[in-house]
Amino acid sequence: MGYSVCYKILQAHLKEGTLEPGKEIGIVIDQTLTQDATGTMAYLQFEAMGIDRVKTEVSVSYVDHNTLQMGFENADDHKYLQTMNAKYGIYYSKAGNGICHQVHLERFAKPGKTLLGSDSHTPTAGGMGMLAIGAGGLDVAVAMGGGLFYLTCPKVINIYLTGTLKPWVSAKDIILTILQKLTTKGNVGYVIEYTGPGIKNLSVPERATITNMGAELGVTTSLFPGDEITHEFLKAQGREKDFVELLPDNDALYDKVIELDLSNIEPMIACPHSPDNVVTVESIKGMKVDQVAIGSCTNSSYKDLVTVAKILKGKKIHPHVSCILAPGSKQVLHMLAKEGYLADIIESGVRIMESACGFCIGNGGAPISGGVSLRTNNRNFEGRSGTKDAKVYLVSPETAALSAIEGKLVNPLDMPKESYPAIQLPKTFIIDDSMIIPPFQSDEPVFRGPNIGQPPKTQALPHTIHAIVGIKVGDKITTDHIMPAGQRLKYRSNIPEYAKYVFEMVDSSFATRALEYKEKGMATAIVGGVSYGQGSSREHAAICPAYLGVKIVLAKSFERIHTANLINFGILPLVFNNESDYDAIQVGDSILIKDCIQQVEKGNTVTLLINNKPIECTLLATERQRKILIAGGLLNYTTLH
Repeated sequence: MGYSVCYKILQAHLKEGTLEPGKEIGIVIDQTLTQDATGTMAYLQFEAMGIDRVKTEVSVSYVDHNTLQMGFENADDHKYLQTMNAKYGIYYSKAGNGICHQVHLERFAKPGKTLLGSDSHTPTAGGMGMLAIGAGGLDVAVAMGGGLFYLTCPKVINIYLTGTLKPWVSAKDIILTILQKLTTKGNVGYVIEYTGPGIKNLSVPERATITNMGAELGVTTSLFPGDEITHEFLKAQGREKDFVELLPDNDALYDKVIELDLSNIEPMIACPHSPDNVVTVESIKGMKVDQVAIGSCTNSSYKDLVTVAKILKGKKIHPHVSCILAPGSKQVLHMLAKEGYLADIIESGVRIMESACGFCIGNGGAPISGGVSLRTNNRNFEGRSGTKDAKVYLVSPETAALSAIEGKLVNPLDMPKESYPAIQLPKTFIIDDSMIIPPFQSDEPVFRGPNIGQPPKTQALPHTIHAIVGIKVGDKITTDHIMPAGQRLKYRSNIPEYAKYVFEMVDSSFATRALEYKEKGMATAIVGGVSYGQGSSREHAAICPAYLGVKIVLAKSFERIHTANLINFGILPLVFNNESDYDAIQVGDSILIKDCIQQVEKGNTVTLLINNKPIECTLLATERQRKILIAGGLLNYTTLH
């Protein structure tokens, strides 16, 4: 049997293991990306490794999350990033240049290459035919130092596309349809590969929207082939030399095939509070809307925003609607301005935000209390918008723009077909990389403001763990639940301060309680339900609990990136062998693991004594990861090896 695109890239980069689904493999990483919320700690970890220069082909540091400079913390950290990047050979994309995934797609992504990013939406570059994977910052730091990235060799789902989208239906509706079918859970260990005659009808930005929200499915990554559509986009970006044709073999082997006729897709909407809570727009149209937010790394490309501009031209935003728009990159904003589209958007009454993550992560643009917010971004977790009781719905740019005008949810298919503004990508994009500072050898000292700390030191795994259950949570706990974003992100490089806010939205007393246990010489355990650790790759959701003394997370199931992050910081990710044991555990219960090192060395079954009752659990760790846990975390392990 032949190879899929995914397996062709894996084969070309394989250094350890064999391409057998379910087995651990180690691959070479060509490119890395970071953003300032997760990258600051990643670079502190890189410095701690004592390596003088990055070893990758390309490493890029983006500033796109914490661009609201209220107080010194964010500005100081950005200065740290710029000076550190200069010293170690990393491209630095300044605040205002754009969102990492949009800019990377425009300026750096290449078919057939591997990309590791400290952001869960790194798979956006899969729209360019890259194997692009989100990971914790420490994994990215190791890759920058020339280390391999280890992952479970995936199974591959082929989503075979046929047909053409109807007018007023967009790529966002495709991925929302897929989320409705596959949901956010049960897809760990898979990669999605898109093929079929229908892909010829999707531009690179449309493909990137689809692969971007593949992160919400929980898959390792998603990707399209490198084909003529890819070639045309690269040519328009002045990067034709970066094109490599990369197609699946005619007899490529897939573990599952799902056929999807694009002509049958209709406008979809994800309802609160999960990206897979998807229904048709038709089924709830007419709902009053308080806010519309357009942009984010999912839907802020030139195509998306010119479509919005054409819909808004000559019309006004409804008086009761607050409408904001954030272009994905300086390139997009520049072209909107030069071609007159920005004037149309402003004239309609839209507020223009910075080319940054902004409203998507709760950094500005919070909706009113209890308000309905239609957004084109990728996540609608409770409280993520900055307003805990807001109702956030995810929609396409078309649905968002039409609804902003009417003040209520509009089904785009109710519009005349002939009025749809079909957009062709330009033959040439405006190229201005002046806000991307290339690597150079600098003698300037690395700037370290008072908010810059050190990576927290972790201890080797003890022979005995005595822990108290500090919190018990339900299903679909996200990293936003564990570590709030928004204004709290300014403490990302100051772990003692940021750790004060662990589980702030769920139980604000958790951090204090955990520290009290730690002072008494006891560890803390967290008990969770299904899909614990969904969402952002933010490794602080493991670092800060580790700082508080958390040694065990016991859940019904975990998401991939968070599992790796827990291991990287010496926390045992344990799965109930019998889910009924979850019901019996309460906050305050005692958990004892005897002969802990020996149990971890022997394999993946760990016996816990919970209130002196033995319970067997499964440790989610490969043989290599068990050694990392015994060392106390990946930084310790890397230093030892």
